[in-house]
Amino acid sequence: MTDVLNEPGWARGRRTLARSSAALRNAARAVAPPLLFGLRLWASVCLALYVAFWLELDNPFWAGTSAAIVCQPQLGASLRKGWYRMIGTSIGAVAIVVLTAWFPQARAPFLVALALWAAGCALVATLLHNFASYAAALAGYTAAIIAADELGATGGPNADAAFLLAVYRASEICIGIVSAGIVLAGTDFGGAQRRLAALFAALSGEITGRFTGMLALAGPELPETQPARRELVRRVIALDPVIDEAKGESAQIRYHSPVLQRAVDGLFAAQASWRTVAVLLARLPDDKARQEADAVLQNIPQELRSAELGVPAGWMADPVRPRRACETSARTLTTLPAGTPSLRLLADQTAKVLDGISDALNGLALLVGAPVRSVPRRRGVQLRVPDWLPSLVNAGRAFVAIGIVEIFWIMTEWPNGAFAITFTAITVLLLAPQADRAYAAAMGFMIGSALGTVCTAIIAFAVLPGLETFEAFSLAIGLYLVPAGALMAQPWQTAMFTAMVINFVPLLSPANQMSYDTLQFYNFALAINAGSGAGALSFRLLPPLSPAFRTRRLLGLTLRDLRRLATGHLPLTVNDWEGRICGRLAVLPNAAEPLQRSQLLAASSLGSEIIQLRHIATRLGLGSDLDAALEALAQGNSAIATIRFARLDHRLASLPGAGSGAPLALQARGSILAISEALIEHASYFDAGAPV
Repeated sequence: MTDVLNEPGWARGRRTLARSSAALRNAARAVAPPLLFGLRLWASVCLALYVAFWLELDNPFWAGTSAAIVCQPQLGASLRKGWYRMIGTSIGAVAIVVLTAWFPQARAPFLVALALWAAGCALVATLLHNFASYAAALAGYTAAIIAADELGATGGPNADAAFLLAVYRASEICIGIVSAGIVLAGTDFGGAQRRLAALFAALSGEITGRFTGMLALAGPELPETQPARRELVRRVIALDPVIDEAKGESAQIRYHSPVLQRAVDGLFAAQASWRTVAVLLARLPDDKARQEADAVLQNIPQELRSAELGVPAGWMADPVRPRRACETSARTLTTLPAGTPSLRLLADQTAKVLDGISDALNGLALLVGAPVRSVPRRRGVQLRVPDWLPSLVNAGRAFVAIGIVEIFWIMTEWPNGAFAITFTAITVLLLAPQADRAYAAAMGFMIGSALGTVCTAIIAFAVLPGLETFEAFSLAIGLYLVPAGALMAQPWQTAMFTAMVINFVPLLSPANQMSYDTLQFYNFALAINAGSGAGALSFRLLPPLSPAFRTRRLLGLTLRDLRRLATGHLPLTVNDWEGRICGRLAVLPNAAEPLQRSQLLAASSLGSEIIQLRHIATRLGLGSDLDAALEALAQGNSAIATIRFARLDHRLASLPGAGSGAPLALQARGSILAISEALIEHASYFDAGAPV
């Protein structure tokens, strides 16, 4: 303390100045990206409005609104969202034209059909993910937007005007999408591909490093890897939105999207096999665990064994070399001579871990421009549906909420009731896929709409009447859009600031000949806020399924499928089964307990081993013995199933050791060991519920 007091004043001043400069630099780095996004958002809206004014469109504000909606802080997300917005807009426009043709001048059937269409879009939006989900929601509320213009104040659908209205609205929306795309592509070079590559490299390196480290310490010093495995599952799940952003930045990545899907599935499969190996080593005697782990470890290249936590040196620059090392080592381990079922299982599961890492490194190779191993494309659209119930709940909520607002409009003859229907549809459709976060987001959206109304009124009636040129108009709206966009780009209260941004242009309703009608403004503002409030209320009265309930549903559906697989009523390949479980892992709520994630991974391993064991038992003529064990598993009696699997293992052990079926018998015994260990570890889960 004395030294500080005795320090010369100029030295203390320099130190204080250095600290202040560092604080300013840190603040600038934190503020610059959101502020830059706010400027891009403002430029996109201004460009869209300029083009719409130049073309003299009847409602140019939809062009500006679309530009504001499409803008995202990341380039890939913006381009991807714009592309899917075009798809959703086109589908919604076609749908409303068809509905109008079916019910010309018939208000009640038309409104019921509109609510049913929105419900169907809510169902599909919940089944899909990311921007594909957004396109489905958009198809629903685009129909409501065009319907509001058709219905007007009286509520009679006009079949003659439907087609032209659909063309006009779709054109205005597409102008906004293209304008935002031009501004963002000209000012942002994107970084999702690099970020995704770093994530794949880090996950691949960490899984490999922790797994080989576990093998190296097998025996008395066997480390506890369960917490690390569970955290890695969360990180793999979080890859999904980043993958979608990378697809938006690169046509090549979109074309090779099966490579990335295989990479994600490979990471899940590697962790499932890692769990099997960890359980096996923990249950083996220390000496045997050490001996067999060494036998496997000797067949893993040093490059993989020395992988440290994080990104191994050189993997980002050249992922092909470690990928080939994984492939070679996996083939070696598959053919490794084994004298015991535990060694056979250990070698096979390690090979599966390396195969999964190889798939992940193949995805990394795609992202960094290295040679990629081709992945066969499946015919048709492969849609994984983990659980239908959340989608049905969201569809029912959308139908009820929109239907009630429609009835309210008819009963009150409110002139702007059609726009209240539109914003109710926007709220319930856009936010429904957020599940348990939907109500909080809807409340934030409603508050943001109210705050946006106040700010827009100030600009509309206090600032704009004194301006005459488009340049002055652009500067005036920039005073609002730039800071609002910057706030939208930060992670706090995103829904509220998003509502303030996207509702600004509709409320302002800019046109070539501006009209400053306060009564019209407040009626329209009331419709927007009433629709947003009705949407928020719908989430309160018909809440989404809770995370705990959804988790129990996913576990129950997996157990049901496992029992059907055991009885032969669910014929699947190993890849199909693992893909089904990966789909459920991907939608498992963040609030799920670690044990529940482990149970899903155990079910994935158990199902794969059952499929493999069924093929081997058929070739060895032991199908009836296997069926007896699987019947007990299907009936929810893991104790009896374990006993019967032990009998099957005894029969396999009694087969002639030099026969042609000896390698198959040893492989089958390894599968039986894996199944038995899983049944013992998670007996309460596999015995739960009624038998199929």
